Amino acid sequence: MDLSDNHWNMIPNKKLAIHLAIREIPALVYEAVNLEGVAITLPEVQTILDGITVGGHKISDQNMVINQANTWRHLFTMISDNKFEFSKSIALELHSIAGKEEAFEWGVFRSGNVTISGTDYAPPSPELLDTIWLEIESKIKQIGDIYDRAITAFLQMARTQFFWDVNKRMGRFMMNGILLDAGYPAINVPVKKQLEFNTLMLNFFSSNDMQAMNSFLRNCLDKRIIKNFHKNI
Repeated sequence: MDLSDNHWNMIPNKKLAIHLAIREIPALVYEAVNLEGVAITLPEVQTILDGITVGGHKISDQNMVINQANTWRHLFTMISDNKFEFSKSIALELHSIAGKEEAFEWGVFRSGNVTISGTDYAPPSPELLDTIWLEIESKIKQIGDIYDRAITAFLQMARTQFFWDVNKRMGRFMMNGILLDAGYPAINVPVKKQLEFNTLMLNFFSSNDMQAMNSFLRNCLDKRIIKNFHKNI
């Protein structure tokens, strides 16, 4: 689905895109942590973000919620200050918040090999990561459609596994950074689509064919939010 098509008919608006995403922080955090297998409700997320602990949840789960929210806020500040770009330094800066006390190391590329559960695909060895990052940077700069560009960034980051942990979440942060910085609405993967998301991601890891995941992620866009970017609305 090409966002240049008249069906979409969107006018980019950076200020509006950021404003709408800020309003969605609790939902963005809720969906992200549930996709990671942390069973927590939206009201519980909102309570934690208000600075109140919630009984029945591990400290690590609550820290994940807080880290996600803090990373979103930092990303919004970067974009508002025109300091966001798809670069290694920005990715490391965001991972230092998102992966704090969750990943084996945070704010740096991994120094060892990792595996992905459910697939025989083996991510590249750590000595190749810098070169692969530059290849991804070069690749996405050549992609004209903003959603194709952003989705490619997410998928290639997730497949490469640049970090010990928090890889898919980091890929989505960078994906949405690209979108919001260009004035387009963010993509939020709802937990109700978790099975489809996980299945398609495993297929993608094995094949590196992005088409199915590209279509899936575009269909995760909230049509109510898209209407705010339509002409003549």
